[in-house]
Amino acid sequence: MIKLEHVSKFFGPEKKAVDDISFEVKEGETLVLLGTSGCGKTTTLRMINRLLEADSGQIFINGQEIQGLPGEILRRNIGYVLQNTGLFPHYTVSDNIGLVPSLLQWDKERIHNRVITLMDKLHLPAAYATAYPQQLSGGQQQRVGLARALAADPPVLLMDEPFGALDPLTRISVRKEFKSLDEISHRTIILVTHDVEEAFELGHRICLMNEGRIQQLGTPAELIFHPVNDFVRSFLDPQRLQLELKSLRIKDLWQWLPPATKAADGQLTAASTCWNALEAITHEPVTVVYEQEQKMIDGNGLMEAIAAYKN
Repeated sequence: MIKLEHVSKFFGPEKKAVDDISFEVKEGETLVLLGTSGCGKTTTLRMINRLLEADSGQIFINGQEIQGLPGEILRRNIGYVLQNTGLFPHYTVSDNIGLVPSLLQWDKERIHNRVITLMDKLHLPAAYATAYPQQLSGGQQQRVGLARALAADPPVLLMDEPFGALDPLTRISVRKEFKSLDEISHRTIILVTHDVEEAFELGHRICLMNEGRIQQLGTPAELIFHPVNDFVRSFLDPQRLQLELKSLRIKDLWQWLPPATKAADGQLTAASTCWNALEAITHEPVTVVYEQEQKMIDGNGLMEAIAAYKN
């Protein structure tokens, strides 16, 4: 769906912001560009919608080289979410969300219906349609920004630190809403973040960058359990246990979990992460069904299964 081949970007004669990177994002996949400030992740994102032009290499979307498209036409078919939302302060919430559909000359009724649908899905009260961005909380503004990016139903969504300006509790809440939103389930998404936990929670795969180059690209489990170099290992070490729990799923540990002694209770599925499992376990073990087999999960058994997996 999105493909970069040997893409580089220079700022001045000696500053190479992005250094010969190549990767491919499949249709319906979420790829997270992760790294510290200045590693080239936002520059990479901005080259994909041609807010910046690559100095070398090629970028393809759905098989078409983007240099063959006018920039404004390209961007109208790509949803773009910014850290500071980028909302127009003198437009109402409804006008902000309906901006791109109006540029695409949708009729008014279709725009209205789409705005109301997205506001409902993103838990924005209908009365906010006539409000202005400054009248909303930071979390509500971020929801409006996401609704605007989704309004024209673009197949591609680019997100640049979308939750970075929110306070920690709001960020966790909005992130959970985003993850469960049916509007994103079929889209191809590239998300930029410096938040390691966020990357592991939201990404199907993670592209870890440093000084303009890709250090490792793989699933969260591949990065945490099979780092390819010292940079990857040291970058993830401060949150290693938490990341292990968030990257491993119950089905990954299936062979090391004991058989169940009671019927499944429906709290968890085999696709749930170990982090979800620990949150669900209280005083009683939890039973999970996977491929017509039932296993029991409690805190001690889960940690023993993780140790067996690592060995």
